[in-house]
Amino acid sequence: MGIGGPRRLGEHRSWPRSFADRLTTPLPGLRAYAKLARGGAFRPGPDGLRGIPDLPYEPAPLPDVAPGTACVTWAGHASWVVRTGGLTVLTDPVWSRRIIATPARMTPVGVRWEELPPVDAVVISHNHYDHLDAPTLRRLPRHTPLFVPAGLARWCRRRGFTRVTELDWWESAELGGVRFDFVPAHHWSKRTLIDTCRSLWGGWILTDTQSAEPRKTYFAGDTGYGHWFAEIGRCHPGIDLALLPIGAYAPRWWLGDVHTDPEEAVQACLDVGARRMAPMHWATFVLSAEPVTEPLHRVRAAWARAGLAREDLWDLSIGASRSW
Repeated sequence: MGIGGPRRLGEHRSWPRSFADRLTTPLPGLRAYAKLARGGAFRPGPDGLRGIPDLPYEPAPLPDVAPGTACVTWAGHASWVVRTGGLTVLTDPVWSRRIIATPARMTPVGVRWEELPPVDAVVISHNHYDHLDAPTLRRLPRHTPLFVPAGLARWCRRRGFTRVTELDWWESAELGGVRFDFVPAHHWSKRTLIDTCRSLWGGWILTDTQSAEPRKTYFAGDTGYGHWFAEIGRCHPGIDLALLPIGAYAPRWWLGDVHTDPEEAVQACLDVGARRMAPMHWATFVLSAEPVTEPLHRVRAAWARAGLAREDLWDLSIGASRSW
């Protein structure tokens, strides 16, 4: 449970002006940006883009969820429909075709907005445009509960949302029999030229507290590899499913500190002690230089090398669901 017990839903809180002291590594400077611009290695070449028709996309109706069962559906990128404890929760919902400074989606959203059940809550990992999408949030009723990182509630309230709960790392809040724990990540935040690290970043653990055997889903958000995974595993044992990012990792000198590659994602799953892993953060937007289908091949190979059961790697197609 979070430090000091669950926080009150929707409370207004004060935060430091900057969370830069939470950075795991320094952010790139002007020299790094200049190197990236000179190299031009921030998008796949023609060969790397030829795999777009082969990206896994199999939309299907959302399955029914029996009491005591949890279900996840991958809508694409870091957007999941998580149904647990009787709630429907969206993670980092991005239903837009385009986001700022990025080519249009390679694959459509896996779940039509009109086919979603009523959304009981939304969790946001951080404020980058591919994770916090204002046009998608505008589709929601303004009384929808939002769970966001410290420092981000003001942005949400300015857009009319009335039930916004912002948490620091290791804090929790509860809604309808589900506990929402905010945990650290190796990442950063920025949305404009003047707000670098003004809000926090992290992942979420959703726990169905009403079941005899609580079901735990870990949504890592966006993160590099590092010591926080082992710490999360120690503080939150018994994670049933880890939703972990495997894409947007090349070139490594540029993205290695903030985006796990497929091999690191498998190690992160081991570190947190999760029983299963579902890859995400690939096959949707072209954000980096690796070939678009490479993350899937590498994560399957890394999983096999680790000697893990094949049925515990839930490498879902966009639009597919899995229950436990």
